[in-house]
Amino acid sequence: MGEALGVAVLGAGHMGADHVRRLDRVVSGARVAAVADPDPDRARAAAGDLPECTLHTDPLAALDAPGVEAVLIASPAEAHEAALLGCFARGLPVLCEKPLAPDARGALRLAEAEAATGGRLARVGFMRRYDREYQALKDLLDSGKLGRPLMLHCTHRNVSSPPHFTSDMLIGSSVSHEIDAARWLLGEEIDAVTVLRPRSTAHAPQGLTDPQFVVMETSGGVLVDVEIYVNSGFGYQVRCEAVCEGGGARIGEDHAMVVHSAAGAGQEIAQDYLTRFAEAYDTEVRDWVAAVRAGGPVGGPSVWDGYVASVVAEAGIASLHSGERVPVRLAPRPGIYA
Repeated sequence: MGEALGVAVLGAGHMGADHVRRLDRVVSGARVAAVADPDPDRARAAAGDLPECTLHTDPLAALDAPGVEAVLIASPAEAHEAALLGCFARGLPVLCEKPLAPDARGALRLAEAEAATGGRLARVGFMRRYDREYQALKDLLDSGKLGRPLMLHCTHRNVSSPPHFTSDMLIGSSVSHEIDAARWLLGEEIDAVTVLRPRSTAHAPQGLTDPQFVVMETSGGVLVDVEIYVNSGFGYQVRCEAVCEGGGARIGEDHAMVVHSAAGAGQEIAQDYLTRFAEAYDTEVRDWVAAVRAGGPVGGPSVWDGYVASVVAEAGIASLHSGERVPVRLAPRPGIYA
């Protein structure tokens, strides 16, 4: 492996272009060796004048490009399975943005395919695990200083939803972050999901159920509730409060500038996830690059974690439509994820 890790970035949209910038300007020890996107103009715009970077419309061709030693997948979910299978076949380490696949069946196929290689090659982009506030909360809960966790209260708000957004996607695309964060923070599986429908905001597009209230029950008896509201109109907010036997802790309050003037005091509110979690994304990619260069375990959120998030999300979507409590049923866990 060369001095700088050669990375192929698949997908040159908003997220992919941000990762190209990150690998080029923020993360040391890595370089962008290839960019792939079905739109050649978009790939060209993302790559800019990067030296020795090849451009492709076929993602599998990018995997075989000169100098490619690892892959970062930021393409739409529908393209993830073929790209990941291509990485597994070539033995290429890969960081894949969530969701892992469009549905749980596809995610399970990927877990089984990776298991067949005999070891882990992939990490899934649940970037909240790399956020300083989430890491501090995880450390506090693991320390036992506040006693056993009893409840998690989560808030997830966006300014507005994109035109293609559906009611199902509030859970499958947005709450999937809270699903993984809850499993990671608590060290427990999610056994059942119930989704409640408050009155929808007038700002939601016609037919979109927004907000939603998601209640998850863990294997250890913790209740996790999530307010998901994607047309709040004012900003991007992610908060989490842990209620424990001996106290509580809340994160997500202070990550912006507070301005004091004659008119009063006010705090800026991030307008999107790339702003709110910019440092977490940097840390995530930096950690992945270091792990790949070291040649040891890839670590981080696994394909199995991506599969579980998909199963729990599908249970939530079923509850959204039925109004009933829906149990979560997982396939047997392959040994490489033990």
